[in-house]
Amino acid sequence: MNAAELFVKCLEAEGVEHIFGVPGEENAHFMMALEDSSIEFVLTRHEQGAAFMADVYGRLTGKSGVCLGTLGPGASNLITGVADANMDRAPLVVITGQADSKRQHKESHQNMDVVAMFRPVTKWATPVINPNNVPEIVRKAFKLAETEKPGACHIELAEDIADMPVEGHPLPVERVRRPVPDDKVMDRAMGVIRDAKRPIILAGNGAIRKRASRQLRAFSEQTGIPVVSTFMGKGAVDRRSPHSLFTIGLQAKDHVSCAMAAADVVICLGYDLVEYHPRLWNSDGVARKIVHIDFLPAEVDEDYHPDVEVSGDLAHSLWMLNQRVEKEPVHFDINQHQTVREQMLADFSEYAEDDTEGKIRPQKAIWDLRHVMGSDDVLLSDVGAHKMWVARYYQCDEPNTCLISNGFCSMGFALPGALAAKMAFPERKVVALCGDAGFLMNVQEMETAKRLKIPIVAMVWEDKAYGLIEWKQETQFGRHVDLSFSNPDWMQLASAFGWDGHFVDRSRDLAPTLERAFASGEPSLVVLPIDYAENSKLTERLGNIACPI
Repeated sequence: MNAAELFVKCLEAEGVEHIFGVPGEENAHFMMALEDSSIEFVLTRHEQGAAFMADVYGRLTGKSGVCLGTLGPGASNLITGVADANMDRAPLVVITGQADSKRQHKESHQNMDVVAMFRPVTKWATPVINPNNVPEIVRKAFKLAETEKPGACHIELAEDIADMPVEGHPLPVERVRRPVPDDKVMDRAMGVIRDAKRPIILAGNGAIRKRASRQLRAFSEQTGIPVVSTFMGKGAVDRRSPHSLFTIGLQAKDHVSCAMAAADVVICLGYDLVEYHPRLWNSDGVARKIVHIDFLPAEVDEDYHPDVEVSGDLAHSLWMLNQRVEKEPVHFDINQHQTVREQMLADFSEYAEDDTEGKIRPQKAIWDLRHVMGSDDVLLSDVGAHKMWVARYYQCDEPNTCLISNGFCSMGFALPGALAAKMAFPERKVVALCGDAGFLMNVQEMETAKRLKIPIVAMVWEDKAYGLIEWKQETQFGRHVDLSFSNPDWMQLASAFGWDGHFVDRSRDLAPTLERAFASGEPSLVVLPIDYAENSKLTERLGNIACPI
């Protein structure tokens, strides 16, 4: 066999089921080998869409999503989605072709240093120089991609090396048990928690991985300590739990930030600083203590100085805390935080019965969508003003049911990502919630959805502008630059791609339209003109909050 065939056998050994991508001439031998394998190649319409699909597949399954592109522009088109996966802790392996090794040393067609380009946005990137190294390289890429904290790895396979004869076999896939903290540091952490007057838990991205959520819920219930999540920690605690104080991260004052400000101990679980910078919740001069519990040691930051730093498997660390609480119970009064929870719940339902025409308020759109979606159904939020409304108003019952591009914060994420989510969980409803700007960045994947018969719903909030930038400029400067644009005829666009199309400009029609879209069994586009006058109103209202705690 040749190196490409061995490469594909190694991918099969890793349990790869799908590869998302756009091949080129330099991938020819690899593609022929893939054609004879058990792996499905998902042909996309742009490499960026392929990378976002692999990103989301990795997040939802915990197994590495795989994407592929050719050399040059194919490789560079993958970069955004690969960087998104790496910064948002999604396991991903990206495979690129390369020119014949006999011309890599000189100026030649589409030749560039792809490995060097990928190094800043991956955990590891390497070319295959010797075909006999393929089994080691593939095993290492998947092992590193899936090891906490997960991320992206890159393998480059040149066209001539792919065709070289080789003997070999895949290396066995052996799962490595994650290290756990020692008892002394866990006793110190428990001591700080016991001495607290008003502790609070900040649950981050790591809290929804590797069974950590189950142990977190048990810890919160046993102790009464309330839980605030980052955008990426949604669902770590059930939104219906009395211990849930919902989400923080708007970079503005909120009821939830009042609870954070009042805490004397903040227990950070699986928290990445990239999710919500500590200067936004820990730079007020209050002498609060921080207990950092995560898979890796804490990042060094002037506003983040853990008093106790627990490094090891997060679920096991929480299990160790739960064992200590069972032996020596400790319980905090949850009533002191109930005002915050009640205020947030009142905000969520304020426009539940809203009946407007012409434009629909964001609050109403989120309310109706939340009630149409089940506990295990998946929402993917693109990046834009709508993301802020999703972050605050769309709360979750289970982990990994609201996916937001937050670390890298890349527009164009939701539509292709939704296709991968539906492939991973075909029995669940999947919706991509996008602004009109972000949706059009990867609009070509509408064809992929139709061709592959993937029945997702894409919900587009139309404001004909880069609304989030407008919102932030207005807040900071009292005015904004011209950020407006025009849009296609949405219903003609849906028809052109063979999708069902729905335009909803009466709020009372939104919920039944969403129900019909999900029940259709076809990919469906639901477009609504959104009332972003609510943006400045929310900013003003949150700025006038009086903290009850």
